Amino acid sequence: LEPDLLLLDEPTNHLDLEAAAWLEEHLRRYPRTLLLVSHDRDLLNRVPDRICHLEGGRLLVYPGGYDRFLRARAERLLGLARLRERQEAERRRLQAFVDRFRAKATKARQAQSRLKRLARMAPVEEAVRDPEVRFAFPVARVPPPPLVTMEGVAAGYDGRPVLAGLDLRIDPDDRIGLLGANGNGKSTFAALVAGRLAPLAGTLRRARGLAVGFFAQHQIEDLDPDADGITHLARLLPQEPEERLRTRLARFGLVQERAETPARHLSGGEKTRLCLARMTVGDPQLLILDEPTNHLDIDSREALARALLEFPGAILLVSHDRHLVELVCDRLWLVARGRVTPYEGDLEDYRRSLLEERRQERSRRPARPAPPRPRPRERRAALVPLRRKAREAERRLEELNAQRRAIETRLADPGTYGDGSEIAELRRQLARIEGEIAAAEAAWLEAEEAIERLEASGAG
Repeated sequence: LEPDLLLLDEPTNHLDLEAAAWLEEHLRRYPRTLLLVSHDRDLLNRVPDRICHLEGGRLLVYPGGYDRFLRARAERLLGLARLRERQEAERRRLQAFVDRFRAKATKARQAQSRLKRLARMAPVEEAVRDPEVRFAFPVARVPPPPLVTMEGVAAGYDGRPVLAGLDLRIDPDDRIGLLGANGNGKSTFAALVAGRLAPLAGTLRRARGLAVGFFAQHQIEDLDPDADGITHLARLLPQEPEERLRTRLARFGLVQERAETPARHLSGGEKTRLCLARMTVGDPQLLILDEPTNHLDIDSREALARALLEFPGAILLVSHDRHLVELVCDRLWLVARGRVTPYEGDLEDYRRSLLEERRQERSRRPARPAPPRPRPRERRAALVPLRRKAREAERRLEELNAQRRAIETRLADPGTYGDGSEIAELRRQLARIEGEIAAAEAAWLEAEEAIERLEASGAG
């Protein structure tokens, strides 16, 4: 199916690098009209042949990809500024002539002519400049290396390992990007390093005094919808004065009334900023970020990249945003087949290998005849249990997410930390629930895909 007009709104959000690379290759070959809304800078450089930019209530069209658009827009803004300067100089010159000679009879005609020129002078378009976005992570004293070491570590859920045989170390100046398909264990590894998941086997050591900042995708949904940014931070730092809480929020662009806005009224990008501010509580020396850019616009992604480059500690980054990974990370680790190993290559090597694997897989796959279209009655009968399964999975997801929020609220309560055994039990419960959430999401997705296939088979 190739519609004449294909409209895509943020198609790479929630995709891993593998799926994003496949989608990009498919869109580059798309033979019809494509309208794409995206904050994925690499996608905007590789796929479109023109960029439409909303500016001052107008839609301006620039040829080429995103980087070419940035250069052309910068040149346009500079040209507008210079034109305004020249016009203002001309306006002053004409006005000075009028003021000087208007009262003189011999120069009255010339003065009147210049007045008409002033009246006809159309104002130069006001250059619309985007406000600068800045993020900043607090600077903390970093312990000596290593920050984290693993020897024969296994990690997973309910006693079943997802990853095993991990022999790795993280040092203070490491900038590590995690590669691997969704479901291979990237989030499991991030939770393990962050201390949210206990090892099933082996030895994991952290440096004395190491503070870890952890951002995960689900944290946005777990915000208290009725609490503002100040309240969210005050719950984690009950002794901190409001002025310092506001300073922490301002580091991520939540200032004045936005710091006092309940989470339910914040945009997705603002909720991400709030979660980034929360992760800095304790002034961490190791930042672990699991897909931090899904709700950020391009300017905010650039601000995040700059802040991470200025951060003096270690970084572990999971992201489908190739531009962010290329800017920030100087090492790549591949999560595949239950292991985490260094990847000897760059992101472009990885992208090419993914596309080549997909091409080889397609060439090996035998062509299958199209299945017979089910009759309407059979289709309706098959849809009933699938829809029931999807509803049950969705209901189970709501229950599990509520349980997860309750545990995370208790873990965020300073009073909980007086009992080490309670903390360990809460973390075990959280790891189990996250495993069940992953299973429920997979069941829901499987049912929904089956429903879509059946409904499509009856179309037309």
